[in-house]
Amino acid sequence: MRAISIIYRRELGAYLRSPFGWIVAAVLLLAQGILFEAYALRGEQLSAMVLERFMWASSGIALIGGVILSFRLISEERQNHTMVLLNTSPVKDSEIVFGKFFAAATFFLLYLILSIYIPLLIKVEGKVTMSQVLVGYFGLWLLGCTIIAIGIFSSALSRVQLIAALIAAVITFVMVIIYQLATRLDEPVRGVLEQVDLWWIHFQNGAMRGVLNLKDVIAYVATTYFFLLLGVKTLEAKRWQ
Repeated sequence: MRAISIIYRRELGAYLRSPFGWIVAAVLLLAQGILFEAYALRGEQLSAMVLERFMWASSGIALIGGVILSFRLISEERQNHTMVLLNTSPVKDSEIVFGKFFAAATFFLLYLILSIYIPLLIKVEGKVTMSQVLVGYFGLWLLGCTIIAIGIFSSALSRVQLIAALIAAVITFVMVIIYQLATRLDEPVRGVLEQVDLWWIHFQNGAMRGVLNLKDVIAYVATTYFFLLLGVKTLEAKRWQ
């Protein structure tokens, strides 16, 4: 745990001290605000629908933000030749992966906290509950954490950051649209693919509408752990190459 804590503080400090982290947060906040004005507030509608539209738009920002925050975490170490220092130190590959993941997940949570004033404006002007807002944001955080795990796995696959970003984007895209493929298939394949889906089943039908389903939480946690485990195994394989 001590090694995870050291790596966590190092990576979180890199996000907080470098222009990269704050530029990413600023761009995501700007995009979120623009989408809120252009999409969520379009036309006359109930405040609950405005909140749903905001969560819908914010989920797209979470998908993009998760990739941006994570694709460089390991590939950058290789490009800067600092991965050798980590490999020769008494640090396990799992500690590297989880330390970096927790740092990125914490910074993503900080970005969400900075943006929470937008749904609070909906609450002030309309009839939505604080629980709806918090459930929606919890779903956004779980979605973002899953994408961060995918990005870390992709970053472990390639030392070239652009390739790592492309791999993460492709995996994310496939796991978002896989529900559309599942609807054209028969059981039991359809049921399996629906549960692999990241957005339609576990976010749109749950957190986006202010509904917290335990199965959605389990699905996001399990998917996150799966890709983090893949990242650990990839690092272990590369260590022995």
